[in-house]
Amino acid sequence: MAERLFVYGTLKIPTVQQVVFGRSILGMPDTLPGFRKSEVVLGLHRYPIAVPDPDGRIDGFVLELTPDELARGDEYETRAYRRVRATLKSGLEAWVYVQP
Repeated sequence: MAERLFVYGTLKIPTVQQVVFGRSILGMPDTLPGFRKSEVVLGLHRYPIAVPDPDGRIDGFVLELTPDELARGDEYETRAYRRVRATLKSGLEAWVYVQP
């Protein structure tokens, strides 16, 4: 069974997808309403993170993943992120990594 994951940061990058999932994935454009991008600092780097904002929206892509690939995404995102279900602008339900 395929899992949908909405991505808006580094997981949009094909080379990062190759490392994390073992393949590059062509995503479908979509929008996450009710969130805006902020930043989380991990080590010396800053990464985008979705934070709740009733007036916000984040453009990104929906990836179709296997459950195993989704678990690898959890490892990649670490405890700095929490995976939740969300309804996208298209009406699709997808997982998304947000601020814990």
